[in-house]
Amino acid sequence: LWALKLPNRTFRGHPRLLASDVYSQYESVRRGEQEIPKYFNFASDVLDKWSEIEKAGKRPSNPAFWWVNGKGEEVKWSFEELGFLSRKVANVLTKVCGLQKGDRIVVILPRVPEWWLVNVACMRAGIVLIPGISQLSAKDILYRLQASKATCIITDDTLAPAVDSVASECQFLKTKLIVSKGRREGWLNFTDLYKNQSADHSCIKTRIQDTMIIFFTSGTTGFPKMTEHSQGSLGFRPLLSERYWLDLTPSDVIWSTADTGWIVASLASVFDPWVFGSCIFIHKLPQIESAAILNTLCRFPIDALVGAPTLFRMLVQNDLSNYKFMNLKHCMSGGEPLNPEVMEQWKSKTGLDIYEIYGQTETGIICSAFKGMKIKPGSMGKAAPLYDVQIIDKNANVLPPGQQGEIAIRSKPIRPLGLFSEYVDNPKKTAESERGDFYVTGDRGTMDEDGYFQFVGRDDDIIISSGYRIGPFEVESALIEHPAVAETAVVSSPDPLRGEVVKAFVVLSPTFSCSDLESLTCDLQEHVKKTTAPYKYPRKVEFVQELPKTVTGKIKRNELRNKEWGR
Repeated sequence: LWALKLPNRTFRGHPRLLASDVYSQYESVRRGEQEIPKYFNFASDVLDKWSEIEKAGKRPSNPAFWWVNGKGEEVKWSFEELGFLSRKVANVLTKVCGLQKGDRIVVILPRVPEWWLVNVACMRAGIVLIPGISQLSAKDILYRLQASKATCIITDDTLAPAVDSVASECQFLKTKLIVSKGRREGWLNFTDLYKNQSADHSCIKTRIQDTMIIFFTSGTTGFPKMTEHSQGSLGFRPLLSERYWLDLTPSDVIWSTADTGWIVASLASVFDPWVFGSCIFIHKLPQIESAAILNTLCRFPIDALVGAPTLFRMLVQNDLSNYKFMNLKHCMSGGEPLNPEVMEQWKSKTGLDIYEIYGQTETGIICSAFKGMKIKPGSMGKAAPLYDVQIIDKNANVLPPGQQGEIAIRSKPIRPLGLFSEYVDNPKKTAESERGDFYVTGDRGTMDEDGYFQFVGRDDDIIISSGYRIGPFEVESALIEHPAVAETAVVSSPDPLRGEVVKAFVVLSPTFSCSDLESLTCDLQEHVKKTTAPYKYPRKVEFVQELPKTVTGKIKRNELRNKEWGR
């Protein structure tokens, strides 16, 4: 199926594009005149090609990668420098750590340049990258190491103690690399190693369907699933997609504030911009703060900004007349629905529209509003190229415009490039993601006569707070460990800033007596923060006598959720 020709498509050419750029070289494949290649490696076929174009003087002089930390430190790499340094890191992984093609490595780092070097190095060596957010707890790390059977982990001083506390339970873990200026017993110093390595490394030959990245994504029941993506679904996909949600050129600078553990970081801060030879700008951002974001937009020539709705909700609360953005022209928001009033406020204060994007870990971008498209408030735009997106009913029948159903992507007879390969070691969940000829998203929505999609809500119980996907089971599992909790149910609750937050309904243990429920609430919140990733903690807690249940004893979360949302 990977080698089948694509249907003929009309290429939306771009007047500012260089005729010799990497994206243009695949126009015949986009038009269906040439087959999708059997072998593909993003590092050698995209990044190294841009390095050649750069050396020939046919690319603007702006860097390929530009990092700042807000404290005066700055890193700039050309594509040539990125190639040079990533080959050194590839030698660390293969020669020092002994990793081979197909081996898995867990990488838990904040927004630091080393994260990008490891990404590219893994592509070069055929090593499977498993990113994780920096807020993971020891318990989260243990689960990821055990489930993935990763043989190596890379992290920093902050999380190294958590890794050490569980490493003895991880039978497959052989090597620990630390990104640090200091030393730690039992760890190899990543920086020292790669600086002393040779840059002589030959990129491995990879098939387009070879696994490249595994993301852990939260579900409503059980622990996070391992979502597998290939060289094709992440790396080759943007070469086939017509210029829609980003529409960048080699002269552009794009900044995404996404955490390095999420697929948005891979889409907006690795693959899609670099396909166009654009500059990826990164701010370390220990915390997302309005002043830091706004000052950065004023100081640096950022053309495109990608952020969660929470970011824009936060920014419009400021007096934006005090800020003059240096170069900002295009703003995109995704991760959860954006309130139309926030879009209006941003437009009135900056003169800029916010273009919504919608997608999942399993799919990448499903829908988007792109440059030149009429923006309909409350709409997620139209289906992304390569995807036939429809609204279907429970029997996988396509519904007419205006009728509410489940958002789905046609996956048969040809599985579109961009969809995940499988849930690793979980054929049951993989099979359940299909209904008839469709991959089902679990989200409900509508499509109008013009092909615009509108998000209605989730069919499942996933909570999306500030763009973070949170499975209720993980929070409930943490709460139930507390001696005061007999039973609990976790649902989403509306929040003006974050869109929605975690709320826990708690039934107290009959053997536990407490006269100060406010103090107990704080105690439960702190317990969850210590047990799992801190962002998952319940910002709201309500103590109840009992939970609503079905006749079979299942908790009716939808009833609690409807109560919270006034439905």
